[in-house]
Amino acid sequence: MAAQRKVGGLGKGLDALFGDVEIDRAKAAEKKEKAEETPAEGGVLYIDINNIKPNASQPRKSFDEEKLRELADSIEQHGLIQPVVLRKAVKGYEIVAGERRYRAARLIGLKEIPCIVKTLSDEENMLLAIIENMQREDLNPIEEAEGLKQMIDKYGLTQEQVSISVGKSRPYISNSLRLLKLPDVVRTLTAEGKISMGHARALVTVKDEERQIRLAERAAEEGLSVREMEKLAAASDKPKSAPKKQVKSPDEKRVEEDLKKILGTKVNLSRKGKKGKIEIEFYSAEELDRLIDILKTLG
Repeated sequence: MAAQRKVGGLGKGLDALFGDVEIDRAKAAEKKEKAEETPAEGGVLYIDINNIKPNASQPRKSFDEEKLRELADSIEQHGLIQPVVLRKAVKGYEIVAGERRYRAARLIGLKEIPCIVKTLSDEENMLLAIIENMQREDLNPIEEAEGLKQMIDKYGLTQEQVSISVGKSRPYISNSLRLLKLPDVVRTLTAEGKISMGHARALVTVKDEERQIRLAERAAEEGLSVREMEKLAAASDKPKSAPKKQVKSPDEKRVEEDLKKILGTKVNLSRKGKKGKIEIEFYSAEELDRLIDILKTLG
């Protein structure tokens, strides 16, 4: 099926995938017995879990083991209420939406799981996988940004089309994509949840990469708030004002010149109000001894 460029409707959610389908658990056994090898599209079928493979375009790379175990326990107790959405692959089926449910089902040893089979292009498959995860807030900020970038780079969508597809504003899309410009260390801390998307967004404004890393590590270690991070980031990019050059009076310059002639070396006179200091330069141990002898004679 040729890739389609009209993607506006995808942002309306996953209702179009599932429709009004419900699983009647009382009839589950009967449905399994009657399921055909190649089911009609849209019906709920029980499919051998070994004939299902993960989605190659799945934007989610990390799965929380503890939460996965909790989901597995829930499925074991109540059953898999929501079907996994699949599409036909060269061999078996590929997951479009529901990889967490698939993984949890494998954990408890289910042989078959309820599924809906859809006919989708590669583009539709990827878009729906991203949309499902974003709507469920299953992606960390970096996975989400990478998924959005893939929509633009691989399928040539504009940021406007991406915005419509995933139901997010243009500024949200732009800010998300900017996270991918951060150093690897900062992206890892964000992906692991050690700093939030708000922290990461504040760091994007910092021009120096080493400072970005230092601030990110500090935020992770000290638990800085996003507001604190924003203040630190703003302070780091303020241009440092050059120290004011002291303007010496004619009398001060004359004193410096007189002392230079007497001591035979450079002399610097600096004053702050009524206080100040005289600096006498020397360039060797012998010259220091000479200057000390001269100063002693002044006594």
